[in-house]
Amino acid sequence: MAIFSPDICHEYILSNQKPLLAFDPDAEYDVWKKQVQEKFTELLGDTPEKVGLNITVEWEKESDTFVERRIIFDTEPMASVPCHLLLPKNGKKPYPVVICLQGHSTGMHISLGRAQYEGDENAIKAGDRDFALQIVREGYAALVLEQRGFGERKCNRDKFLWKQTTCEHPAMVALLMGRTILRERAWDVSRAIDMLETIPEIDKERIGLMGNSGGGTVTYYTACLDPRIKVAMPSCSVCSFESSIIMRRHCDCNYVPQMAKYMDMGEMACMIAPRPLVVVAGAKDEGFLLEGVQKVYRVIEQIYQKAGAPENCKLIIGAEGHRFYSKPSWEVFRKYFV
Repeated sequence: MAIFSPDICHEYILSNQKPLLAFDPDAEYDVWKKQVQEKFTELLGDTPEKVGLNITVEWEKESDTFVERRIIFDTEPMASVPCHLLLPKNGKKPYPVVICLQGHSTGMHISLGRAQYEGDENAIKAGDRDFALQIVREGYAALVLEQRGFGERKCNRDKFLWKQTTCEHPAMVALLMGRTILRERAWDVSRAIDMLETIPEIDKERIGLMGNSGGGTVTYYTACLDPRIKVAMPSCSVCSFESSIIMRRHCDCNYVPQMAKYMDMGEMACMIAPRPLVVVAGAKDEGFLLEGVQKVYRVIEQIYQKAGAPENCKLIIGAEGHRFYSKPSWEVFRKYFV
């Protein structure tokens, strides 16, 4: 590190400044939780304007194991979301449904196990990222959602940035307007739940949410905001800020102004508890260090104890790096998703 780097100052502040709403086991839990919820909602910025869903089913196709529908719906003015709903043939109606979110990638087709660009095949096979196919094998319906800034919703103005990632520019523009792209993405997921509630084949009382990396971050933040999510399973994303987005450069879409001043990711769990939370991490993840995951998870455990549901949180540590770990994760998830 250069001796005059601003990182030195920032790291000093971080190590000497306790978050203003840090978890205190001796504090009045309900009062503290309300404070966290109010500040969290404030920092995420303006809430988008709700409009009619205007649902369009573009097509329906049948495969050996599921029926697939291509759906488009609206979430706010001038914002439409393409998605794919997979209804399993081995399941029982009404189907429980799991919404799945990719992280920084070429798009939602990764969740469907369909390579379209160079590198997709490795991302799918080496990282267990064909989420929708895994979900269908579990007997659940799967909703594959295209997030803002990725795939079919990419920003064409990021031509000087990462080859496969086009969310940095819209993330910065959102901040200019008093919003955050994390709030916008969480909003889209909540509107997707509104859409799912109109589909008779779906069990409205059993809605799960999962994702890896950037998709895991949105999973975690959305579960904090939307109580309709029965089980949340964020992967390679829940970690102390110090050991992740402060330690090294991450995409701009991860940063919420002032968040570290008030709380770390552990404190956020109070907005999910007592609902089940499955945190997935990689032992060798260089972007979300295991020590930071474990530090945050210790806070999560204390929060779930306070919420009267210590059995409803679980940490799964895979042996490799920044990827999903399907076998151990679904084994835990299905125990909660009943």
